[in-house]
Amino acid sequence: MERILVLGPCGAGKSTLAVELGKRLGLPVIHLDAEYWRSGWIEPPREEWDAKVEDLIARPRWIMDGNYGGSLERRLKRADLVLNLDYRRRVFFPRMVLRLIKNWGRTRPDMAPGCAERFDLEFWRYTWRYRIDVEPRRAARIAESGVPVIALRSPRETRRWLSQSTGPLFQGARALPPEN
Repeated sequence: MERILVLGPCGAGKSTLAVELGKRLGLPVIHLDAEYWRSGWIEPPREEWDAKVEDLIARPRWIMDGNYGGSLERRLKRADLVLNLDYRRRVFFPRMVLRLIKNWGRTRPDMAPGCAERFDLEFWRYTWRYRIDVEPRRAARIAESGVPVIALRSPRETRRWLSQSTGPLFQGARALPPEN
């Protein structure tokens, strides 16, 4: 596995998992938030972002975290594996709130320089409705792609999977049965 997508709702821990996997596998980590945003939370022009995504996915090896639905199909065409943090709202939403409080006014390491943590009602709405509005469409697109998916349904299941996944390129990595 040389190209891994880490997907899931805001606050689930995509960036943290990507960094841990990068260390374990010796793969470079690409945080899409850091690549997308310009200082001051300025969005790039669409053509510029599309070209940037093409450059990023053309790299031979990576772990890429972030949702960015408009580029998902292109990223899936290059991915060897999808790790989907399929957490419930009661897990990811409080984590997102704690992240906001902890990092208020500071720029997180997985974010573009000059994009300090802030309250954004639209982002909160997106996060709250993620499992309703985003997840079903995204899951269908992933299924259509044929890329193998490991769905991790809780932080405990993620830790368990990480502890049982070994090898230089995750040889033997497998999805665990859902927790009861």
